[in-house]
Amino acid sequence: MRLLKRDDTGVISLTEWGMEEVTFKDLMDGTGPNKQGYDKIRFCSAQAERDGLDHFWVDTCCIDKSSSAELTEAINSMFQWYYNAAKCYVYLDDVSKPALETSNKPNYQPWEPDFRRSKWFTRGWTLQELLAPASVEFFSKEGVRLGTKRSLELPISDITGIPVKVLRGSPLLDCSVPERMAWAESRQTTRDEDKAYSLLGIFDVQMPLIYGEGREKAFKRLQEEIDKALKGSLSNVPEIEHFVARERELVEMREALNSDGSRRVVVLYGLGGIGKTQLAIAYAKRHKGSYSAVFWLNIKDENSLKHSFSIMAKRILREHPSAIRLSSVDTENLDEVIDAVKAWLSLPNNTRWLLIYDNYDNPKLPSNKDPAALDIGDFLPESYQGSVIVTTRSSQVKIDPDAVSLVRKLDGLPLALATAGAYLNQTSTSFGTYLRLYEDSWTRLQTTSPELSSYADRTLYSTWQLSFEHIKRRNEYSAELLRLWAYFDNQDIWLELIQHSDSKDPAWIREIAEDEISFNSTIRVLSDYGLVEANTASGEQIESRGDQGKLKEAEEMYQRALRGVLYSDQGKLKEAEEMYQRALQGCEKALGPDHTSTLTTVNNLGLLYNKQGKLKKAEEMYQRALQGKEKALGPDHTSTLDIVDNLGILYKDQGKLNEAEEMYQRALQGYEKALGPDHTSTLDTVNNLGLLYNNKGKLKEAEEMYQRALQGYTAILGSNHQKTLGVLRNLQSLSQAKDIFG
Repeated sequence: MRLLKRDDTGVISLTEWGMEEVTFKDLMDGTGPNKQGYDKIRFCSAQAERDGLDHFWVDTCCIDKSSSAELTEAINSMFQWYYNAAKCYVYLDDVSKPALETSNKPNYQPWEPDFRRSKWFTRGWTLQELLAPASVEFFSKEGVRLGTKRSLELPISDITGIPVKVLRGSPLLDCSVPERMAWAESRQTTRDEDKAYSLLGIFDVQMPLIYGEGREKAFKRLQEEIDKALKGSLSNVPEIEHFVARERELVEMREALNSDGSRRVVVLYGLGGIGKTQLAIAYAKRHKGSYSAVFWLNIKDENSLKHSFSIMAKRILREHPSAIRLSSVDTENLDEVIDAVKAWLSLPNNTRWLLIYDNYDNPKLPSNKDPAALDIGDFLPESYQGSVIVTTRSSQVKIDPDAVSLVRKLDGLPLALATAGAYLNQTSTSFGTYLRLYEDSWTRLQTTSPELSSYADRTLYSTWQLSFEHIKRRNEYSAELLRLWAYFDNQDIWLELIQHSDSKDPAWIREIAEDEISFNSTIRVLSDYGLVEANTASGEQIESRGDQGKLKEAEEMYQRALRGVLYSDQGKLKEAEEMYQRALQGCEKALGPDHTSTLTTVNNLGLLYNKQGKLKKAEEMYQRALQGKEKALGPDHTSTLDIVDNLGILYKDQGKLNEAEEMYQRALQGYEKALGPDHTSTLDTVNNLGLLYNNKGKLKEAEEMYQRALQGYTAILGSNHQKTLGVLRNLQSLSQAKDIFG
């Protein structure tokens, strides 16, 4: 069996194995086409071809069950194979839906009762076939598509008892061992032992197969492997002999650390000897089943912390020998070891760990002048995921909820975070106040700068504008210099560069260029706000962090160049495609294929392909970006929802109106939750839904969407804004359609 790369393979899941199913031996001796089961293989082949997949895989005939070694390897790897598949096709030969079947009853499908009774939901092996793949599509015995795991999530959840959030891809570790066991309780397998073996992937464990041992012994070995995995996750947590239960604190910690895939942090503050460490230990032991691993780090001082990371790296390699970066670092170079551990903790699929930083009593803070003070941020993973507990005697180590909200609002963009951080460092502004100022700046931006189409551009502009306004109040010449600077690239500037000034230049330039003191005092203000950096190599030159056009700085030079190509000349799409491809290659090489910046470039390439009419390529890009963002940021993050909305637009353009509606509804629900019902992104999707309903002939629903969008745009943007006027035109077209069709 060759394990194919992700996204080039389709797999099929069958209702049950019968005598007429094609086996590996049948394929080898050429008798497979004579069996009835071969029709299912033909179906899978045809469907995979329609979906543009390179390969397809059917478990009944792709595993040589006569080889115990191959069977053992296959069963232990099966979950990962399904997880890596681009699509899983579920062929239900006990559910009938002819191609032309329709129903006059809204929200009723004639085939649904048979779907709920399908034997597929009673088979042991199909549990992992439902949960592992990102995309699962269900087909009737006639080969007619019934829906997807997402579109049918409510009846599937009702049938199986599996929570909807798990069907949507929430980590299985979010569910307890007993809960996962319950999903399989009523399922049956042909061989007794397979009822335990079919759960290996569900619990992420491996073990040899011993057919003939019986179900009871198989489950006993499975439980031992599960316990072993959980015990290993606590191997470096200190033991405590006595602990007085503090139930209220433990409950509060659990609530705070109950993660949805994003970072969760709890700080335990108190005097020495009050029991902070014991409380952290008690929490770790009580909730060990919720985490893939628990790591204990002593952050008393730098040497102790680096030693903890060294121990942590050895343990990761022992339990995960495939951690390539860790296995290649010089173990004597502790800085490299720390970077490799942080990279491992930042992997997209590795979100269920718990880090406990004990004894953080010497934090690096403005009020702490100790040169040995530590900045815990230097020792946290880059990706905003996982759970963290910090114990400290310092009352200044705390997590401000407004700070967390601000990070989410800024979408994790490094430049936006750096600009906001510099602003906060220079003013007495609280996180809550800055968040309010940022929201005001964003709202103004919707009206004044609609050409900033991406979420990243608007985020960067909003933080930049706040800093610019404050700089202007502090030193008008600094603001003028920054405004002038925006017309140039972000290269060096020095005093002599502007000392050519003459009487024709503005007075402020002549004053700045008068002497080194005037120049340096002007520059120092910009440096304080993080908008320029001193170039220490030259000692004099200053490097600008402001961008051309002052408004739309991107995180990387190539991304800025790409936007320049696209926005400056909409007709040069071929050149734009070439630039995007170069940018994507650079991101993949420098950051990896699953980094959020890489995925943003993938999404942008999808947008370009859509403009070019290359709809199949656009869909491939969107799907890759969506899967990556869902894992990296979560299914409800605004960046994820932007891609969902893009997919809705694409499906509408392809004529796949039902799929488009599914995407729009998901995007709308997500935007309403994340941004509110009246945010412009929410209203954009509302308007898109109106257009879709219009195309589907649902004129009443279309009018409801248009009216909602119109009211929202008018309130936020005004009656003369282009978006408001666009909805009015849509309503006029709808009125004409009603006159024609009645």
